Amino acid sequence: MQFDALSNLVIGCALEVHRQLGPGLLESAYEAALAYELEQQGISHERQVELPVFYKGAHLDCNYRLDMVVDGQLLLELKSVDGIDPIHEAQLLTYLRLSGLRTGLLINFNETLLRNGIKRRVM
Repeated sequence: MQFDALSNLVIGCALEVHRQLGPGLLESAYEAALAYELEQQGISHERQVELPVFYKGAHLDCNYRLDMVVDGQLLLELKSVDGIDPIHEAQLLTYLRLSGLRTGLLINFNETLLRNGIKRRVM
């Protein structure tokens, strides 16, 4: 995988979380652990970032949240599922479009080898 420097740093942190915790936990546990790893590396990030949804100019009260935004430029969609389905990738792409961010990582921690659960998308 050839990614930009920020994506590589985040993937390194995710790999460490997966090494320590393994698969099988809830998404919230991986989110908290990844936030801890990012903090330890001095990488700025926000958790559960509100994602406004507009339809024909009207703000819809949908309560969507992005799992994480790293350094104001990289969207992280975290999963702990049997496998990444096309709907998960579609969700990442829609979140990128709605947020105005250009790069996103979809990370499924419920994999024996984490590298098999990482997808990167650029708009």
